[in-house]
Amino acid sequence: MKTESLFQFSSLTIILLLLAFYGGTYLLSLLIKKDKETTSGFMVAGHGVGFGMGAASMTATWIWAASFYAAATSGYKYGVSGPIHYGFWGALMILFIYPFGMRFRELAPNGHTLGELIHARHGSSSQLILAISNIMGSLISLMVNFTAAGALVSVLSPLSFQTGVMIAGIGVLSYTLTSGFRASVFTDFAQLVALMAIGVVIIPAVLFAMGGPEVMVEGLSNLTLEQQNFFSSEAFFQQGAPYFVAVLAYAIGNQTITQRLFAIDKTKIKATFVTATVGYAGIVIGLGMIGLMAVTIGIEPLDGNMNNLIPQMVSTYLHPVFIALFFILVIGSLSSTADSDLSALSTIMMADVYGKNIAKKGHVKPKTMMLVGRGTMIVATAAGLIFASFKLDILVMLVFVGALWGAIVFPVIASVFWNRVTNTAFTSAVIIGLLLFCVVRFELLPITGFTALFFEILASVGGAVVIGLMVFGFLGRKIGMGAAAIALVLMLIFSTGFLRQYMVLLASLTAYGASTIVCVIVSLMGDEHFDFDLIKQRVDDYDNKPDTPQI
Repeated sequence: MKTESLFQFSSLTIILLLLAFYGGTYLLSLLIKKDKETTSGFMVAGHGVGFGMGAASMTATWIWAASFYAAATSGYKYGVSGPIHYGFWGALMILFIYPFGMRFRELAPNGHTLGELIHARHGSSSQLILAISNIMGSLISLMVNFTAAGALVSVLSPLSFQTGVMIAGIGVLSYTLTSGFRASVFTDFAQLVALMAIGVVIIPAVLFAMGGPEVMVEGLSNLTLEQQNFFSSEAFFQQGAPYFVAVLAYAIGNQTITQRLFAIDKTKIKATFVTATVGYAGIVIGLGMIGLMAVTIGIEPLDGNMNNLIPQMVSTYLHPVFIALFFILVIGSLSSTADSDLSALSTIMMADVYGKNIAKKGHVKPKTMMLVGRGTMIVATAAGLIFASFKLDILVMLVFVGALWGAIVFPVIASVFWNRVTNTAFTSAVIIGLLLFCVVRFELLPITGFTALFFEILASVGGAVVIGLMVFGFLGRKIGMGAAAIALVLMLIFSTGFLRQYMVLLASLTAYGASTIVCVIVSLMGDEHFDFDLIKQRVDDYDNKPDTPQI
């Protein structure tokens, strides 16, 4: 088999493909450009995104460059259950966010960021925790996507890694700068159509080019017993459970998701997120199947790099036309997420930093706000290009951001449903949850004996919180608390003495459990009884309106 090297296009062909993609996307964005853009339109498309555009944008944003490689890696490492563990849990988190998104919209119908809502609820310190975590997360995401573009260009052409990074960065900035979030949503629709059309062609094409389903079924005998087991415990504890916990935090903490919650027509949120759930699962599980195909026929990743699996399979079995389609597929996926990150960063700086802090004592000026937003996009793109060109190891930063979002989940949700949560409870819960996460994740203390038992108890609370919140979102408070109680008992029985074997999962659940315990205890020690009607008064659009009461 042709595994010594990957197929390469000429430099001219790759440049033409990139120019065609980004040039076409830029022309699409011009169709919706307005002579006088409003801040509301730039940040959340005027709160009126429809069902089709919303579902497409949500799906395209959730599928990023890492989805391709991680889904295939999961299929290769964990066998038949691998693609399910990557695709299904990610899809479930899209579904999970919508009931809480409905609450966000109910409290702040004219909001733009979750940080605005938290600012109206608690004040600046809690809001800035959200803003900082989102700025870090979006910058890291930009780096990942620009890095993926550079790597893909360098693998499939004689062009350098840095050239690919530069073209992707400038291309994404060019169309996002025109109309902000509206441009992101509009182009997401076209990018998703391309994603689905090309995915539907490429995945079956690889399967039949390697010999069809019969060859794949015969190759299942080459898998280990764990890889053949659809209910593999190894796959669940190493891949499924940690990913489930991580994307739950991502769904609540990431501005690219909450921005769409504030942008979509309120009456269309449920239908939009249910559709996006199905779309994401279908595409990503399908991509994961390519990794499963590779392991069944005994392909070894080129240079030992798992990220080469999908390009390797495509270039080994398919015609150059299909390889070109694959190239567009990956560029489209990473661009749809990168433009969402730029829109999210600009909205955070416009609303959370300028609107709620810098302009706090004076009038918010829409023109200045727009300048802040566009300036943020340019600076963020430059930063993403610089860091991506260095090929930095971003694992440690991802770990910290993931922990921060995990520690935020309960305080955020409790803050919008429970009037007793205080600003002190919110900030102390997040800080302590993050610190204890670091102790476990980096094993700053020996995780043995009583120390391990202590963290397993915290993690048991965290597991109960995850289950309880999910059930609460769909079935209400009483059933949610009942589910959490049952989950806590089961976790205490089965996790003590066991979870210490899985440090990633133990650390993530510790962040949830610790932040929840601290948030509840500190809140009950205070005497706050917040009036949720104040949030609607304090959060509004900024276009030609007088200042609303600030805190």
